[in-house]
Amino acid sequence: MQEESSISLAGIFGGLFDGLWWLVQNIGMAFYNLGYAISHPQLWLDWVFWTGTTEEKQSVMRFVYYGGSVELFFVAFAAFLVLTAIGLYYRNFMWGMVRGLEGFANTLGRFFAWAGLLMVLQQIIIVFMQRVFTRPDMSFGFGIPLQMDISWFAEELKLYNAMVVCLCATYTFVQGGHVRVDLIYAGVSFRTKKVIDMIGSMIFMMPTAVLIWMYGWFFMWRHLIVPKPSASDALDRLIMKSRALRWNVETIGFSPNGFNGYFLFKILLVAFAGMLFLHAIAFFYRSFLEFVEGQGSENKYLDKDSLGEGEEAYEGAH
Repeated sequence: MQEESSISLAGIFGGLFDGLWWLVQNIGMAFYNLGYAISHPQLWLDWVFWTGTTEEKQSVMRFVYYGGSVELFFVAFAAFLVLTAIGLYYRNFMWGMVRGLEGFANTLGRFFAWAGLLMVLQQIIIVFMQRVFTRPDMSFGFGIPLQMDISWFAEELKLYNAMVVCLCATYTFVQGGHVRVDLIYAGVSFRTKKVIDMIGSMIFMMPTAVLIWMYGWFFMWRHLIVPKPSASDALDRLIMKSRALRWNVETIGFSPNGFNGYFLFKILLVAFAGMLFLHAIAFFYRSFLEFVEGQGSENKYLDKDSLGEGEEAYEGAH
């Protein structure tokens, strides 16, 4: 029994050491990988000006592979560690990152929130064209108009909705507009709240964003090119597949004359995951800084929308 227990303990400690060494190796290699990618952009960006050469096809596959790879994750993780270390030493630098990331979320969210107005206006036009003018199609634009069946424009409304959901989610988070299920949060002290926020951003927000990115990245590319890439494909296999690569952008609609740009939803999914990951960092930094500086720094530099003078009682409920 003692021999079995000693063997099991040795196996556990050996596995922990191997896992720790793997982590350290990947963090160390992240700096080399980042430097190599920056110094050799043609290997993975040569396809931007597409002409169909073999080198461009291979660069597409490299871009696909590294966009959802362990290497990219550790580059992002190493950058997070370095920026956090600098921010711990220069607190104003960390506040600057918070303001920059929150400003990015606010700017993008405020812009794409107008998609909600476009959705309403387009729906009104569709109703008028169908019920009043009894037209089967609609035409928008100047010079060369966009002329499609009314069912195409009706289904396109889902794209506006997806824009609001995916690109305004972090903006809504900054504004405090998401619904919270509060079990213990409201009754604890200020610093305990900040600890809960930090744990939540690291344990829930970041891993969720990484998982959505990993699935969404390959899901997106499988609807843009053939042969279809797989998350389990090694780089060498993808390079081999590049010999038969061609663009095959998804243009299949749910109805014969319906909206056929559903590949845009896959792109929005990846954009949502990236923005969620960045804002998880911003939320972690803000929670840490407010924890260190105390309650007087709560909502410091926070750029929240206002309904105007005299409407303070309604803010936070919109």
